Amino acid sequence: MTQTYGYVRVSTREQNEDRQLVAMRDFGVPDSNILLDRQSGKDFQRPAYRHLLKKLKPGDTLVIKSIDRLGRYYGEVLEQWRVITKERQAAIVVLDIPLLDTRQKERDLTGTFIADLVLQILSYVAQQEREFIRQRQAEGIAAAKARGIKFGRPPKEPPQAFCEVREAWKRKEISAREAGRQLNVNRMTFLAWAKQ
Repeated sequence: MTQTYGYVRVSTREQNEDRQLVAMRDFGVPDSNILLDRQSGKDFQRPAYRHLLKKLKPGDTLVIKSIDRLGRYYGEVLEQWRVITKERQAAIVVLDIPLLDTRQKERDLTGTFIADLVLQILSYVAQQEREFIRQRQAEGIAAAKARGIKFGRPPKEPPQAFCEVREAWKRKEISAREAGRQLNVNRMTFLAWAKQ
């Protein structure tokens, strides 16, 4: 018996998957067949997606809300599309783009060509958007650093005994590891303090 599966992906735990879940249910995908990843679309090493691939059988249908929910990298999206439709022999339905519905077996050569072209364009756009996001993020971080904003946790301040321990280390009476142990920090932290 063939199955219909839904695949839902959000990039972070803060993002909400409700819109995608509603679309899956409206299409008729049973809740038990909806697989969800809360992970970036940068690659396909996502637990729910890997599980989905193992479940897909010939004649099954995979439903996704939009092509970027499948993935963000052009080449990888095209490769996964091939794996699902050719190797697994399952159909794919992209709800936001009705043209990307491989269940339509009556397509002529022109219809297939147009669908393949749309898939390639959308995959390209998804990758471009990911690259723009990374670029905007890097620019934002650089601008914040230029304004003097510091990232990460504040540096740990040396304890009162630091000067005494550092002098013993400089005289080679103790090792850096022993100095760190006496100050309850690791050797690298002690050495970073000693360089200041």
